[in-house]
This record gives sequence, C-alpha cells and structure tokens, in this order.
Amino acid sequence: MSTSELSTLLIRAEAVLARLEAWLPPAPAAIDWNATAWRWRVTPGGRGTLEAVSQPHALALDALIGVDEQKARLLRNTRQFVAGRPANNVLLTGARGTGKSSMVKALLPALAAQGLRLIEVDKTHLADLADIVSLVAGRPERFILYCDDLSFEEGDDAYKALKTALDGGIAQRADNVLIYATSNRRHLMPERMQDNLDTRNVNGEIHPGEAVEEKVSLSERFGLWLSFYPFDQDTYLAAVSVWLAHYRLKLTAQAERAALLWALTRGARSGRVAWQFACDWAGRTPAERKAD
Repeated sequence: MSTSELSTLLIRAEAVLARLEAWLPPAPAAIDWNATAWRWRVTPGGRGTLEAVSQPHALALDALIGVDEQKARLLRNTRQFVAGRPANNVLLTGARGTGKSSMVKALLPALAAQGLRLIEVDKTHLADLADIVSLVAGRPERFILYCDDLSFEEGDDAYKALKTALDGGIAQRADNVLIYATSNRRHLMPERMQDNLDTRNVNGEIHPGEAVEEKVSLSERFGLWLSFYPFDQDTYLAAVSVWLAHYRLKLTAQAERAALLWALTRGARSGRVAWQFACDWAGRTPAERKAD
C-alpha cells in the first residue's frame, strides 16, 4: 500500500470515527463532591450522574409547626446516622402538605456540618439505586437517598430495586447510606379488593394472600415509620403565624380571619396551605388586605 493510499484510508477512518462519536452519549461530568446535595440525572443515552444542587433547600427545622414528635424522632435517627451509629431507613407517610418533604430537606442545613449529604432520586430512577450506592459507598460523608411522593402502580417493577437497596441484596448494605422516602399512603402499592378475597381461613386463623404479603413487605423494610396528620385549627394558625413572621408580619385578627377563609376555600388545613396563605397575604398591599 502506497503512502498516499494509507493517508486516504486514515482520513476515511477518522471520518467514520467522528460520525460514531456523534451517536455516543457524552462522557459524564465529574461529580462535585464539594456540594452538599445532588440530583440523580439520567441522560438521553441512559447514563446516570450526580448533578450538584447549587442552592439546596434552606428551611429551618424550627419553622415546621405541629409535627414536633415526628421531627424529634427523625432528627434522632439522623444524628445517629451521621455519628456512625446504627440507624434506620425512614418512611414518612400521611396527609398532604403537613411537612413530610420539608422535614427531610431541612435536615441538610441542620446537619451538613457533621457530614450529612442529600441525594434526590426520582421514583422513575429507582432501578439505578445500586449504581448510586456504588458511587458513594467509599466516601467519608453520610448520604441520605431521598425519594419524594413514593408510590407504585400495578406492574411497576421499580419497587424490587427499592427492596434490594433497603435490604442490601447479596452485597452488604453500605453503612454510609440511608433511604428516606415520603408518601401519601403507608403501603406504597395499590390495594385491590381482590387481594382481600385471597385471604384464607385456616382453623379459625386469618392468613393473608400472597399479594397482600408482597405489598406490605415493602413498607416493612423501612425501620422507622413516621405518620403525619391533618392540622387542627390552632395548629394551622400557629403555622400561619410562623410564615407571616418570615415576612415580618404579625397574625392580626384581620389576617387570622383571612387565613381561616383561605383554608376553607382550599378544603384543607396544613403547613403548605399556611405557607401559601402567607405568600399571598405578604404580597398584598395594605389596601388589598383591608378589602379582604
């Protein structure tokens, strides 16, 4: 082969490689381990990476009203974790808007200085939990994998990956990783009437069907359950007062009447509704507040 022919072949080979590179997914960006919070992102090519969150949630735990017992138990468990002592995976369930997600996110500013780190994982990416754990298992920090609004539908196999991550599978569970999840329902998976029909009566003893056992077993893999309940009126108004104070406002008689009307129109009393009212009230002019 002549020199000119070899040069032509090399040029053609480089052109082919250039075309192939256009089809390949980009190389993952280096993980910013100086961050305190990340999101697990999956590229169109199917490759996952930890994307640093430049401005993590900065809510203080003291701002959460009406959930003192839940707050104390979650904080105790998390402090055990960051201290290197045994601690449990946590499932926070109950009424919407009562502070489940906010409480988990508020742990970060409270304990980041002690080494706590937070990774948000969408439930559609639960199959990647093993990959995430492998990335952080050798790190000195303590990582909470956080999944918000967790639930599964019939035929959704992502819960199997979650079960494996909670129990560790064949590999030993990483001691610097816990899973905290929030959900509006305790058992995470839909419960059908047919499931109850499969229950058997054996010598007077009730034996749940296999479908019921499977659905309950996922929740039972969380060592700590925290339940959240709708606010009564006094608790709701206390939350309103806290959020108004955030805007340097007071809960006057006029603001209290407006807050109760706001909750009535929303059909719920919760910390979220209190926050939304405070945002609306603080954004009004004095004349607009008087006209309410």
